[in-house]
Amino acid sequence: MKSCLMCIVAAILLSLSSPTAAQDKTAAVRMGNGSMTFDTVPGWGLGADGKSVLGPTHGGVTIDKAGNIYTSANKGVVVFSPDGKVIREFLGKAYSDMHDLEIREEDGAEYIYGARNNNAEGIKFNSVDGKIVLKLTVAGIARESGLKIRRMNPTAITVAPNGDIFLSDGYYSNRIFRFDKTGKYIMHFGKKGNGLEQFNTAHGMTLDTRYDPPRLLICDRNHRPKGRLVHYSLDGKFLGEVVTGLGMPTSVAVQGEYVSVPDLHGRVVILDKTNTIIAVLGHNPDRRKGASFGIKQENWVEGHFSGTHGSCWDAAGNLYVQDWNVSGRIMKLVRVK
Repeated sequence: MKSCLMCIVAAILLSLSSPTAAQDKTAAVRMGNGSMTFDTVPGWGLGADGKSVLGPTHGGVTIDKAGNIYTSANKGVVVFSPDGKVIREFLGKAYSDMHDLEIREEDGAEYIYGARNNNAEGIKFNSVDGKIVLKLTVAGIARESGLKIRRMNPTAITVAPNGDIFLSDGYYSNRIFRFDKTGKYIMHFGKKGNGLEQFNTAHGMTLDTRYDPPRLLICDRNHRPKGRLVHYSLDGKFLGEVVTGLGMPTSVAVQGEYVSVPDLHGRVVILDKTNTIIAVLGHNPDRRKGASFGIKQENWVEGHFSGTHGSCWDAAGNLYVQDWNVSGRIMKLVRVK
């Protein structure tokens, strides 16, 4: 009897010391303010052993109509259920680290558009089986545009209501290319620089559906003197800029009247339609851990971001945030009603 009791006690102590138990004991962190108040979900997206299932991350986040979350990592595309369990993985390392992802329903199926910076292309693939149905390449652009280009490093991709595709060459020429839905080149605008209508790392981009007609929102991450969020019409006309309080904006996602803008320094800035900052999430007080890829999982702090890179909203207004991170980090922030 005594030995059985000792076994039970030992089992309890072992369970309390396990990674999963430690993860369960981590308290949620509340951040933001007013209608943009969120709680973190400790351990969301981690494996049963409490460790990241992703491997290094340098990509985006998108959500399908069923609420499943897609994120890109060194190992390919990983799909999570809303409760943080891995549903499937596909494409593999051959399609590692897609820098940006956007999902769209077309003809009864959902397709993901991806910007592949290291592989110099934009792609479109089926969200279920990963079948690639379209590629936007340097050779194709050079042939159809007449531009003498031999290289590009795309960082962002988005799609207009009519199916036209916009691809940002943010790590090289800083041109924004426009194609029709079949991948045929239409036009381009922008070039590298720090002028009003130039980009110094056109890093993120999305279609801003808050306006009629919709417009492009472009994250000009390294623009001087300040990183900025730039508004452009779909035909490439400059409409305005937001230059205050964004740090190094990496991407942008729309939800209702609001946008989330991850700042590489380790925070997410939320703005309303008047471009007023209404909340800042996940601010990392340790400046050494901001804009840093090398923060290993054992040094993560709940509620602190390090290299905030991608974000996406679900239908309930919850946020999913990916860090540029050596261990691979994606977080769920539940909006407090």
